[in-house]
Amino acid sequence: MDVAIAAADTAWVLAAMVAVALMVPGLALFYGGMVSIRSTLNMMMMTIGAVAVMAVLWVVVGYSLTFGNSLGGLGLLGDPLEYLGLRGIMAEPETPGLPPALFAGFLLLFAGITVALVAGGVADRMKFSTWLVFALVWPLLVFFPVAHWVFAFDSEDGSVVGGWIANGLGAIDLAGGTAIHINAGIATLALVLVLGRRAGFPTVSRPHSVPLTFLGAGMLFAGWIGFNAGSAVAAGNTAGVAALNTVVAALCGALAWMITEQVRAKHPTTLGVASGLVAGMVGITPAASSVSPLGAIAIGLICGVVCHYAVGLKFRLGYDDSLDVAGLHLVAGVIGTMLIGVIADPASPVGEAGLLYGGGFGQLGAQTLATVAVVAYSFLVTLLIAVVLDKTIGLRVTEEAELEGLDKAYHREMAYFQDGLGTAAAVEDSPEEVANTTKN
Repeated sequence: MDVAIAAADTAWVLAAMVAVALMVPGLALFYGGMVSIRSTLNMMMMTIGAVAVMAVLWVVVGYSLTFGNSLGGLGLLGDPLEYLGLRGIMAEPETPGLPPALFAGFLLLFAGITVALVAGGVADRMKFSTWLVFALVWPLLVFFPVAHWVFAFDSEDGSVVGGWIANGLGAIDLAGGTAIHINAGIATLALVLVLGRRAGFPTVSRPHSVPLTFLGAGMLFAGWIGFNAGSAVAAGNTAGVAALNTVVAALCGALAWMITEQVRAKHPTTLGVASGLVAGMVGITPAASSVSPLGAIAIGLICGVVCHYAVGLKFRLGYDDSLDVAGLHLVAGVIGTMLIGVIADPASPVGEAGLLYGGGFGQLGAQTLATVAVVAYSFLVTLLIAVVLDKTIGLRVTEEAELEGLDKAYHREMAYFQDGLGTAAAVEDSPEEVANTTKN
């Protein structure tokens, strides 16, 4: 590789990594605005807590489990010892290319956001300590294996064997429709089935700050360009196509949700637009480099409409997915992954033809099998993890803590002051603490 090209690729992935990093506070704001005023900070803490736990896991063993040479050549899990502690990651590449440390850092954020997504489903009622344990165990048993299946490719010389979905099956997934969104969405469903419903469900607190949620959605929108286009790991045509398709699908998702609300309820909502934006971005994540801009329009519109209806299923079926992680990420992830087999354009950077372009049912079959495998594995293992945690350390907060609000019960702070004097008297336990808060 030319030195100048390598430098350009490095600069682009560095920029993409910064954009993806901004998705962490973006997700915290998106989720934080949608919960009760009494649990806003807890929701934000669950988001950053999951990413923080992942930082340690990824360095110690996660990267190796994901990108290490497949154990036994089976394509199921990477060798945990190959890159243990990210050893060798700081070495200068023998030929000009992307620094391994940059690639590892970029994917660390992907992994952290995947776990953080699940937090939205358990808002207002899960113990913070148990959440951190879940954030430690779930990646080891679910995310890392699935990420290996999807993201680990065989080396060109055949010396390294990757995951079975990426190589043997040949399913297309640019940035994690299966490994991230379907995985997190179905895991959320399994977890909430064990955790149970919020007190008073289906009558629950409304979002306390739609502007906060909309700001978070805007940060996610900007960061998602780096998320998808950065997955090309090169400053070239694939990144350009992925960036364009991401923007188009996201906005079409927002438009579709807006129109659907207008038709059904006679008034589009800001919260709906934010949700539609996310639905479109989730849908295009696996397909950004394999469909045309017209295909991106189709994915965005379909995800916006279908997800609008999907988020209401929890009221009909009785499960409490607080912030619609399954309704958005699982449903849109499945739509985007499956539609690759239908509308993949041979003129795209990937070069595969979907059913409508004369490609037959082969690619559609591969996308279907990948989807079913991830759904089945993630649901069953997550269900087992949830049951074990519930029987041992407990998943659920006390009824008193839930009614009081998790910000005060677990973090001894509130997002907003409770009086007009600038003191946090409603939160603190003693006059001395109130005085200290006032001085500061």
